[in-house]
Amino acid sequence: MKHLYLVIALLCICYSYGQNAPANGDIDGFKLYPNPVTDGRVFISTTENSPKQISIYDVLGTQVLETSISGNELLISELDAGVYVLRVFQNNKMATRKLIVK
Repeated sequence: MKHLYLVIALLCICYSYGQNAPANGDIDGFKLYPNPVTDGRVFISTTENSPKQISIYDVLGTQVLETSISGNELLISELDAGVYVLRVFQNNKMATRKLIVK
């Protein structure tokens, strides 16, 4: 019985630490268009105009593209048609979106 109380206490402590962890949150004003992509170009806009680190993963979790952009246009013409996960890092914030390439 003592072990059960110990496990419950540890779970409560872990949960409270997880709730107080600092969250960087989503990137302010994040917009991704057009989605689905048909012409090999996608536009990523945010409220800040700082450089963005871009990572794109396929459905198996394999990274298929990693690049950095300073504007808002990303060329993805080398990607095959399919569903991808797009991850954008900007100023210690991150946004993750589903990207469909036709």
